Amino acid sequence: MKRVASLLVLALLFNSCDDGNLTLETIDFSTATTQKCTTNNNIIYKLKEKESLLLDIPESSFVNEPSLVDTPVLLDINTTNRVVYRFYDGTVASPTICESIPPATPIVTDQWTAIAGKIQIFTTAVKTTNATDNSTKITGYSHNIVFKNITFAKSSGTQVYETFAFGDYVTSATSLPFGFDKTLEQCPTSKQIYDNNSSEALTLDIDPTLIVNSATPLNTPRTGLISATVNKLTYRLFSGLLTSSYFCTSTVPTTPAISEEWIAVAGVSNVSGIIEVTTTSFGTGFKHTIVLKNVTMKKGNNDFKLGDSYLYGELLTTN
Repeated sequence: MKRVASLLVLALLFNSCDDGNLTLETIDFSTATTQKCTTNNNIIYKLKEKESLLLDIPESSFVNEPSLVDTPVLLDINTTNRVVYRFYDGTVASPTICESIPPATPIVTDQWTAIAGKIQIFTTAVKTTNATDNSTKITGYSHNIVFKNITFAKSSGTQVYETFAFGDYVTSATSLPFGFDKTLEQCPTSKQIYDNNSSEALTLDIDPTLIVNSATPLNTPRTGLISATVNKLTYRLFSGLLTSSYFCTSTVPTTPAISEEWIAVAGVSNVSGIIEVTTTSFGTGFKHTIVLKNVTMKKGNNDFKLGDSYLYGELLTTN
């Protein structure tokens, strides 16, 4: 009788194994690197031996702008935003995912296709810091991707994950040129100060009391604080050729078009956003050297620092 019972148990165990369908119930790509196809499609993927996890969504879904707290981008999983989990009969590599005509091997042995849920994308800026002056540059954007309430259709039914982390996908950022020669000009009427080249401009709507034709005492510059009106500092990057005719007009010209605009954050006394003007005699006139201390430039949710001390430039004036 005991022998018969043992045989029944073994039979049940063998019958519970489905050799025709892979019944793996967990997906773990936490140690796999996020990759992207460079041609043919928008697929972002992770590979692990005989498995792949594929995310196919428009590139425009990844906005190079940091997300606000608790406000990620949310996309519906559908025919436009697809998530697929595949199994192969051999080791899988990038050509299997990205080539328009994939290699003959390995062969897909099973596939789970997401049929419902949300794709959550939370974006942060990737910055580098200059150790010498503490200025920062945005070098890219990290998009943390998490699937919410994702439902996979598989050969043996469906499987649901309330929260399933895909991982980080990093996009590159083009650094702002900041190719200024530090030779400043000033508009005769508005008194706006500007530095420009053929594609960018850094303007300062300066408090007129900071530019005085009188030498400042040694180590005692005139100081002011950046604000949204007085001492407003603006960086603009243009998509067309910029010339000096753009400046000192009663209305801002519509051409060349502005592709990016960054405005300095309001200063805090003795802490940040400080303007220092040192004036010295220069020939028959005066030279005003303008330095910006601990200034942060901001665009939307994005920001970067000009550093502890940034030489804006030199302005020559005459009596």
